[in-house]
Amino acid sequence: MRGALRQPRLPAHVLIAALVGIDGLLLVASVLLRVPGSLLIDLFVRGDLSALERIEATHLPRLLFGLTAIERIDFSHLPRALVGLALVALGCGLAIRARTAWAFTLVMLTLAAAIDFHLDIRFDLTFVLSVVCLGLLLGYWREFDRASFAAATLYTLVAVFALMVYATFGTMYLGREFKPHVVDLATAFYFAIVTMTTVGYGDIVPVSTHARLFTASVIIFGISVFATSLSVVIGPLVGGNLKKILAGRFTHVIRKNHFIVAGASPLAVNVHHELTKRGWAVTVIIAAGVDSPYPEAADVMHGDASDNAVLTQAGIAHARAVLALRADDSENAFIVLAAKEIAPAVRTIASVNDSKHLSKLKRVQPDMIFAPPVVGGELLARTLSGETVDNETVMRLLFHGDT
Repeated sequence: MRGALRQPRLPAHVLIAALVGIDGLLLVASVLLRVPGSLLIDLFVRGDLSALERIEATHLPRLLFGLTAIERIDFSHLPRALVGLALVALGCGLAIRARTAWAFTLVMLTLAAAIDFHLDIRFDLTFVLSVVCLGLLLGYWREFDRASFAAATLYTLVAVFALMVYATFGTMYLGREFKPHVVDLATAFYFAIVTMTTVGYGDIVPVSTHARLFTASVIIFGISVFATSLSVVIGPLVGGNLKKILAGRFTHVIRKNHFIVAGASPLAVNVHHELTKRGWAVTVIIAAGVDSPYPEAADVMHGDASDNAVLTQAGIAHARAVLALRADDSENAFIVLAAKEIAPAVRTIASVNDSKHLSKLKRVQPDMIFAPPVVGGELLARTLSGETVDNETVMRLLFHGDT
């Protein structure tokens, strides 16, 4: 009864995504509406209508009353609003457990906390919430394990665009605090690009304390965004292609006097481990689209192991043996047939996963049949019956399957 009444537990990644989104909304509202975060919580979360009495006329955006709305916005707090918008967008990515969103959120939350600290807003709700979200993200990092190149690209573009808007309009706002003065949008955009990329030609120099702090913030934001972008987008893309190129070139040269293992079953992985531990070269063939359970340094090919072209690329002509160790017995039979067709002199070994397929697999005449179900049942029965189990019996059962 107690189990039936128990409510389903909210997943950790959903809770963290919601907290990050709330933090972002509070940051935006505190800047655009100029309303303290604590007041918004009292009004919309706690339902305390008395909070309305604490709302002043300056808390409402000037946009509702005229075209001079921008004058009411405190531009020294503009980075908080931009970070808040980014956190709202990143919250959607956290909800789907995107690894890219997790990485960018760490950067944005750190920036949000740093901005609040710099603006002496150290005990505001947004500062505390940013620190709490940082701790949750670091504590539950395993929850965000989904990689998506499309999502990584999207968040990278959003981050770069937000930084560019912040840098450009911030430069325009502080235009007279630079030497020479920045009085047009094109010059502000130019300074933003030069500063974001840390080029720094020196033709436009900040001369006031506010302008220097603003320029420093753009540099820090630029380094953070571009470093994260490289790590989550360009790094895996270039690294993966480079690895494939190098693997395709160098492993082709050393595919001689080696073993070819077809399959990604636990038996195939263990055989690969034992052979490589003994110093043998091993080439593995797994089906296309299947995640590789083998070490990163392993020589892994993706394709159909019963395809003559794939076996030829795996170097079957110079192989010591072909081991068909897939979880499907019929696929193992086809692999043996293909190997015998293009390289009759190479030994073939096939595993049997279902004992009822043993007789059928013998018809394709592999040099060895490895039958774990048969040997397991036979050895257990002999042991329980008190019969003698010697090496000859074990080898006969393992590689012939006679019972």
